[in-house]
Amino acid sequence: MKKTLLILAASLGALAFSARAETLTVAAASDLTYSIDELATAFAQQVPGAEVKASLGSSGNFYAQIKNGAPFDVFLSADMKYPTQLAQDGAAERATLAPYAIGRIVLWSLDPRFNLSQGMRVLNDARIERFAIANPDVAPYGRAARISLVALGFWDAVKDKLVLGDNIAQTAQFIQTGNAQVGIVSYATVLAPKVKGTGSYYLIPEDGVPPIEQGAIVTRRGAANPLAPRFMQFLQSPAARAILLKHGFSLPREKNA
Repeated sequence: MKKTLLILAASLGALAFSARAETLTVAAASDLTYSIDELATAFAQQVPGAEVKASLGSSGNFYAQIKNGAPFDVFLSADMKYPTQLAQDGAAERATLAPYAIGRIVLWSLDPRFNLSQGMRVLNDARIERFAIANPDVAPYGRAARISLVALGFWDAVKDKLVLGDNIAQTAQFIQTGNAQVGIVSYATVLAPKVKGTGSYYLIPEDGVPPIEQGAIVTRRGAANPLAPRFMQFLQSPAARAILLKHGFSLPREKNA
């Protein structure tokens, strides 16, 4: 009887390991809202049987969750700061840290009163009562928005009108629902199939502004999942890079470039 129980326990353990090895949990920055499913599907085509379970949210919140033991195998941040900090904290594998995309930001509005072809000068329009950006304290795109506004000389025009989203997806919702007349969102947002063609947008110049370099890393938990390093390799593949390009991201240089 004891031998039978041991065999049963071993079998159940093997099944659990098999299920664990075929499922990858990914914490993904919300700027990937419109591309993560496509990335997951392409990965499953390369690794038959693999299932990617992705959660979307702000990079800063994911950093705090993973640091405190949240069950994610891979972290796709909207910057390099948070995954680097996780590695320094011992909550992620430093050797796996790699950039996978470079984001862009745009002014976006659904309100026809505002002519975004004027570029940033539209922010001087007194009719703008609420201006949306992601929270700079937790969202890299919010940080980039603030840096750009300061660098281009328009921070004072909007700082008292700010509506802060927890992440870039919520920021877009503020604009879509009219809770903000104008805002700054990711380029990926305005190119998304469900959004493309609605309102108008202006691609904010990158001159003098640090690029929004986005980093991926395998967490300490993910180090035990064989799918994690395979997903990291996949992010550098032509298939993944084509998906990211289609969704408005630029790409970091390939390692051998």
